[in-house]
Amino acid sequence: MRDLPFPVRDANAAGGTGDLGNLPEWDLTDLYSSEDAPELSRDLDWLEGECASFAADYEGKLADLDAEGLLTCVKRNEKINSIAGRIMSFAGLRYYQLTTDAERAKFLSDMQEKITVFTTPLVFFTLEINRIDDDALKAHFDANTDLARYEPVFRRIRAMKPYQLSDELEKFLHDLGVVGDAWERLFDETIAGLTFEVDGEELNIEGTLNLLTEQDRSKREAASRELAAVFQDNIKTFARVHNTQAKEKEIVDRWRNMPTAQTGRHLSNDVEPEVVEALREAVVAAYPKLSHRYYELKRKWLGLDVMQVWDRNAPLPMEDTRIVGWEEAEKTVMDAYNAFDPRMGEIAAPFFSKGWIDAAVKPGKAPGAFAHPTVNEVHPYVMLNYLGKPRDVMTLAHELGHGVHQVLAADQGEMLSSTPLTLAETASVFGEMLTFRKMLDQAETPEQRKVLLAGKVEDMINTVVRQIAFYDFECKLHAARREGELTPDDINALWMSVQAESLGPAFEFMEGYETFWAYIPHFVHSPFYVYAYAFGDGLVNALYSVYESGSEGFEDKYFEMLRAGGSKHHKELLAPFGLDASDPKFWDKGLSMISGFIDELEAMEA
Repeated sequence: MRDLPFPVRDANAAGGTGDLGNLPEWDLTDLYSSEDAPELSRDLDWLEGECASFAADYEGKLADLDAEGLLTCVKRNEKINSIAGRIMSFAGLRYYQLTTDAERAKFLSDMQEKITVFTTPLVFFTLEINRIDDDALKAHFDANTDLARYEPVFRRIRAMKPYQLSDELEKFLHDLGVVGDAWERLFDETIAGLTFEVDGEELNIEGTLNLLTEQDRSKREAASRELAAVFQDNIKTFARVHNTQAKEKEIVDRWRNMPTAQTGRHLSNDVEPEVVEALREAVVAAYPKLSHRYYELKRKWLGLDVMQVWDRNAPLPMEDTRIVGWEEAEKTVMDAYNAFDPRMGEIAAPFFSKGWIDAAVKPGKAPGAFAHPTVNEVHPYVMLNYLGKPRDVMTLAHELGHGVHQVLAADQGEMLSSTPLTLAETASVFGEMLTFRKMLDQAETPEQRKVLLAGKVEDMINTVVRQIAFYDFECKLHAARREGELTPDDINALWMSVQAESLGPAFEFMEGYETFWAYIPHFVHSPFYVYAYAFGDGLVNALYSVYESGSEGFEDKYFEMLRAGGSKHHKELLAPFGLDASDPKFWDKGLSMISGFIDELEAMEA
């Protein structure tokens, strides 16, 4: 079953006021017309019956099936995943529109519990797949090409074989999953319910974080200090959530004999640990020539002796502070997509016209942004918190890239369409790059070019440097939790241990900044997710350099890569472009693009 969507962007999104135009809202009726829809009741009844029938038909018998019988079994499992995914997508998306609504929270919880109960008898499926002899499975693939399509699914399932527990324990953990989900909902509801008062105005977290991109430095400082104060007031709750989630993970990992806290994420991402470590080492080694060097430039542009944390995402003094209306944002992104290939624009267009985007900032709405694929029979939904600054336009380009990717991959079917996180960021970051390059080409003055370059560098630093710093924080947090309960001060200290290293000597850190780990949803919802951003940025930078070189047939190869979904390993997907992420030098190519932009900015100063 697909995971529930959750806000996946670092919430330092853009902000602003004024008339943004007609912001679209979701129309969820393509999933179900309401929580009382007869179609929903029908699907729940079908799911309950089919799960029981599936278990009765196949439990204890997978190893005895022939190739055709195994294919039928896989397709029945795929249909179960599709119906369960449709139900949970509907419940999850309704919830994220208004996380503070008790009825929506109850509906989500009820659906999670029902589906957990229905699907518990299916735990045997992956366990028995892992007991099939390698030679027997290969013979099945050789005998049936339709079954052989699913080989990547079997490969990823069988990668968990060394960490598999008994059937009884696996069922127990499956049932217990709803308890862990409750801690995630506590985090979501706490974050969405926070209120902040800045200069006499009451704001939610999204509106307050947006003030960190205001021209007025005193307003940025006031927002930062209010964030720190409110986080501190709630720090015990956030520490409890993190302690519980990390301890639960440690227990499960220990029972599974996983060698590291990160192993599970690497397995689900279908990426080798050494590839991730090579990425991390390359980024950390590049801190001085990337973030340290850029922020020293920015310190001078801002005319400061030292930067404070509220200056990190500050606009440049010469930056245009006008609000970008929704229509202009749509045109900017669509023009960039169409210029690359009209097929991309054609896929993206329905998002704007058919209720597939929820754009406005609203009380109780989850912060951040995401694109959720739902199920391959429907279409993705994009959530934004659009407030009209250039970074919001880039967020639109990013999430729409996810949407295009998810639409293209849907033809693979429910089990093969889902892309590992490391590759899931490809189309989103590429969409950002297309939009940025389009805007850069249209710059009319050196000053406009400078502002655009600086903005892109900051986005890349947030995507690469900041996310690897987040990854290091998580590694330290999970390692420390294995030694015992962590106080809020303990977690604060771990957070600060990575901040100065990644941001560099241009910064001072105000008292209270040590609590800013508290609002990052990735740490709670999906541990170690964050390195996928850096992976995706590096991969796209390398891809874009191939595109810029005029590589023949690039567009067709690119669409084929997106259509592959989760059916191919990263090595196989990148081979047509002459790229290999397992080559340690691969990451230097991506980082050199960022460094090159900073070179250009430094040359402008000279």
